[in-house]
Amino acid sequence: MKLVVVDDSSTMRRIIKNTLARLGYNDVLEGENGVEGWEKMDGNPDVKVLITDWNMPEMNGLELVKKVRADSRFVDIPIIMVTTEGGKAEVITALKAGVNNYIVKPFTPQVLKEKLEAVLGVNEG
Repeated sequence: MKLVVVDDSSTMRRIIKNTLARLGYNDVLEGENGVEGWEKMDGNPDVKVLITDWNMPEMNGLELVKKVRADSRFVDIPIIMVTTEGGKAEVITALKAGVNNYIVKPFTPQVLKEKLEAVLGVNEG
């Protein structure tokens, strides 16, 4: 399964990729801002999950989410927002834009696992 991870922090991208690899997801594309994230999505219509930061240069995560949701190829793709923006208003804004789940930094690998399984409909057991 192909995933796209978008974050302007190379360290955060590496942490997310390493966590995904431990969960068995090794087909991960990266972008360091929304523009690169969109290029990865646009060039890979078989992407199954988008994990994006909110605060990034050039195109932020919210703008990326809106662009992805406006594309018929990705209307149903699960999107997880990973951000330091943990306020209720920010969460509501992200959900209205089309985010399926929300992770506030810092987070543990277990949290990422649970949120990913939730959006993919994977049942533990």
